[in-house]
Amino acid sequence: MPSVIGWAVHARWLYGRLTTARRDPLTGLWTRDAFTRRARRLLRNRRAVVLLADVDHFKQVNDTHGHAAGDALLAATAARLAHAVGNGGTVGRLGGDEFAAVFIDRDHTAPERLDVLGRVLARPVDGSPQVHTTVSLGWVRAADHHGEELPGLLRRADEAMYAAKRSSSPVRRARLGRLLASVAGRRPGRRGAA
Repeated sequence: MPSVIGWAVHARWLYGRLTTARRDPLTGLWTRDAFTRRARRLLRNRRAVVLLADVDHFKQVNDTHGHAAGDALLAATAARLAHAVGNGGTVGRLGGDEFAAVFIDRDHTAPERLDVLGRVLARPVDGSPQVHTTVSLGWVRAADHHGEELPGLLRRADEAMYAAKRSSSPVRRARLGRLLASVAGRRPGRRGAA
């Protein structure tokens, strides 16, 4: 009997280590691989919405207020996204200042919910009123692109997000139809793009 208990404790410890490895240490959100697994399951529902979020002027926040302030901004953005998506969805940090989410739009209020989220994400960081910026959001409803898988939906949300960055509205829905050629290749305006 003691060996069974030992194995159970060891298995629980391993499970905890695996879960920790799938979480981003700064924000607590899922890493890209863990997010992708969860997002694909949610996309089986035709009411799924894919969201991409990018913190505007993040480098400027780091340069002006320091990396601790930038980290606080990322953590606040992550917490606000996770709260908005709720337990029925999933949110991940894809890297740097870019986040993705998938949630089920049960009551068909995604446009209104995401407009509110855009305003919430622009609020100053709690405890650091000088640290704030906007967050550009791009989103796509999976049902609008029947049969398209997560990578294609993320590209569409990315295209919408960059349209939001160029406009006065922080939230943009992906257009129906074909993706722009520039998105399939490289994204203009991204760090490291030639």
